[in-house]
Amino acid sequence: MLGAQLMIILDATVVNIALPHIQSGLGFSSTSLSWVLNGYTLTFGGLLLLGGRMGDILGRRRTFLAGIIIFTLASLAGGLANSAGLLLAARAVQGVGGALASPAVLALVISGFPEGRERVRALAIYSGVVTGGGSLGLVLGGLITQWLSWRWVLFINVPIGIAVVVAAPIFVAETPGLRRAGGTGSPAARGAGRFDLAGAVTSTVGVAALVYGFIRTAGGGWGDHVGWVAFGLSAMLLALFVVTETRVAQPITPLRLFADKSRSASYVARLLVVAGMFGMFYFVTLLLQDVLGFSPLRAGVAFLPLTVTLFGVSRLAPKMIPLFGGKRLMIIGMLPMIAGMAWLSRVSPGTAYWSGVFPPMALFGLGGGISFVPLTTASLAGVRPEDSGAASSMVNVMQQVGGSLGLAVLVAVFGTASRGAVVQWKAAHSAASLGQAAGQHYVLAHGMSAAFGLAALFDVAALLLAIFLFRADPRPAVAPAPAGGEQARVPAASAEELG
Repeated sequence: MLGAQLMIILDATVVNIALPHIQSGLGFSSTSLSWVLNGYTLTFGGLLLLGGRMGDILGRRRTFLAGIIIFTLASLAGGLANSAGLLLAARAVQGVGGALASPAVLALVISGFPEGRERVRALAIYSGVVTGGGSLGLVLGGLITQWLSWRWVLFINVPIGIAVVVAAPIFVAETPGLRRAGGTGSPAARGAGRFDLAGAVTSTVGVAALVYGFIRTAGGGWGDHVGWVAFGLSAMLLALFVVTETRVAQPITPLRLFADKSRSASYVARLLVVAGMFGMFYFVTLLLQDVLGFSPLRAGVAFLPLTVTLFGVSRLAPKMIPLFGGKRLMIIGMLPMIAGMAWLSRVSPGTAYWSGVFPPMALFGLGGGISFVPLTTASLAGVRPEDSGAASSMVNVMQQVGGSLGLAVLVAVFGTASRGAVVQWKAAHSAASLGQAAGQHYVLAHGMSAAFGLAALFDVAALLLAIFLFRADPRPAVAPAPAGGEQARVPAASAEELG
């Protein structure tokens, strides 16, 4: 199960280092290239809630295996793609497979281990995979691209997927689905086995239209009419999604989750932090290879400060919560993240790795390792037992959609700033010199600087949410009443401490 989860998480970032090679091999433009990432994260994030619901209805192992099969076949198709359109289609289908498989992983891990030490160990390993998988993908992407080719960042999933499909029926027990267990009887029971397809479609297409609008304006400017049509379509569909969720019997997103201001603020804060983080992954990759001239291998290894620091500090964060409190620890963690992103916003054609890239990445890893645990705690604190699955899925959705939307916004800002840099360069130099390395590096660095500056503002906004809206002492979650009739109170942070 953990091998499958790592494979799914890696695919959100392992492609980053290979992007310049994918661009030259399949003819992507600088702005459309981000869809290689967005095509995956958008369908993944948009369908996560529906994927979790399918596991409840059809059985988690069955849904998990279907997702892994789809993911593996799409990885093979992506590795064989001979055009930009085919690769983007394969990446989108990969996201669909990931959305079916990922929600079932944690539930199956928990059901496979009894209460006590075994389950605690399993949850600890699961947390390590989830925390370190994304940044590990950047390192592996460099190794694979340098020693093999960019196609192998997709081909590598095929043997792993086959092994998971063969092993899962042997070691993983099926769970009864609601369609079989609750498909008859009362109206509530019959409703328990229904899919909220309208909610899934309107939310996924609405977010896709929003991302497309930003990507369109990145290439054509803010006067692009198609981009504004996409924005209008997005607003209409997302409004329809909210209306749908208030009327269906079994919504994929219970809106009561947003009644608590601290929890709502934690969702928005996660979206903002991940938006900046995914943008940092994308633009630092381009900076290292297109401006500093790093090979894919060197670029992958260059992310080790972030990977090692993030993974190491995140293991210590649960022990720090009792000392500082969740809110205070979140604030402490956001400060080095803001400092690191502001440092990157000073990038220029003369930036060197050891003075301009290494320190901010180490700062970002330090802050991220500290802040993600209390951020997750705030998202799950005080959730009713019947809403715990939806709340956990919402955490994943904010992470995936935040990465997709954030990258789209930052690419749009990058495109606008780059066009302004072209005008400035032409005013100071000859137009022909734009084709030379110095001119290209100037334009790229100017656009990246603007993108990193906006990403720093995302982190500042997340910090303000933590300061003004997070509770200092989260309310305890209410556990189911024991046999004696007295309701037990369980500290809201206990799940994080176990993990």
